[in-house]
Amino acid sequence: MTKHISVETHQDPGILLIGVHAPYNRTQYIDSYFEEFLNLAKSLGITKYETIFLKLREIDNRYFFTKGKLLELQEYVNAHPEVETIIISEQLSPQQERNLKDLFNKEIMDRTRLILAIFEKTAATAEGKTQVEIAKLEFEKTRLAGKGIHLAQQAGQIGVRGPGETLKERTTRVIEDNILKLKQRLKEFAQIRETQRKRRVDNQIPHVCLVGYTNAGKSTVINTLTHSHVLAEDKLFATLDTTTRQLYLDHEKIGVISDTVGFIQQLPHQLIEAFKSTLSELQYADLLLHIIDISDPNWKTHIDVVLDTLEEIGVTKEMLFVFNKADKISEEELQNRLKSFGFFAPFVVASATTKEGLADLTQYLIKWKQTYHAPE
Repeated sequence: MTKHISVETHQDPGILLIGVHAPYNRTQYIDSYFEEFLNLAKSLGITKYETIFLKLREIDNRYFFTKGKLLELQEYVNAHPEVETIIISEQLSPQQERNLKDLFNKEIMDRTRLILAIFEKTAATAEGKTQVEIAKLEFEKTRLAGKGIHLAQQAGQIGVRGPGETLKERTTRVIEDNILKLKQRLKEFAQIRETQRKRRVDNQIPHVCLVGYTNAGKSTVINTLTHSHVLAEDKLFATLDTTTRQLYLDHEKIGVISDTVGFIQQLPHQLIEAFKSTLSELQYADLLLHIIDISDPNWKTHIDVVLDTLEEIGVTKEMLFVFNKADKISEEELQNRLKSFGFFAPFVVASATTKEGLADLTQYLIKWKQTYHAPE
């Protein structure tokens, strides 16, 4: 193996994780990005693996990796027959995924497949599971092209829609029919949510929504503020399903507060689309609390990812930036990061694991409630 690829060996490596510093990745701290990739794998339950970290100056349309890197990877895979699955930190095109699978003769999982698998594992409610299933079907539909000559052959079974229907056409039709059924189910969930929203508006109940990068501490914030027990684990996408709780501060009802799914760099488009019905709740929020892990070196990138995603789904709301996990860095480093953030938006500093750590946020919400005017 040449010096251009960094390899770390773990015990019983049946899975190979390839972290890529791609030319389109402008993150300032690539090690933090790689750590996030490893945490994605761990969130799926992967504990034994080998890792390769490499940098690409350009992307090859056919194989994603350039010829030199591809030869090095092929050399490594050939020397390690115990590797059964290769997981790549980036999104692959259908052609790139197929070509790599044929070249290495291994299962290939790109960033989209990895995140979809985590979402499938994490979804707990019927709505969450429906959203993930839609995203999976939409993704698989893009992977039908080029699956082999058999997909271009006529199906030939009784009951197909018209003569000459190919297996690919039939599979596409079945997938699209299933997607339509699942989307109809989502509409039913959305109607229930709309009824609940109208009730809040009629009763002039303020609605606060939490948004943020995955693992920024949103669930911990909601637990500490409301004395509830929303699942809050130190892993990516620990919570997918929207949770709403009554919010009382200093014996006064502020309103209701809702958690939302966390965002991440290169979040698969299929997931954004599937979760739009849930994220539409943000359209009716009176205040957004943008929770940020200020201890993460890539905190600025995380802010941009969240703001870009909100723009993509058309959400423009009053926002408070909540710099969480301040207890994990020194006071000097905290002040340096806050200075680089600027003062163009209101923000508070927090440590969500304790009530005292949310004192500034609590006071902000109490004052905000005093000036709150219900929308007409």
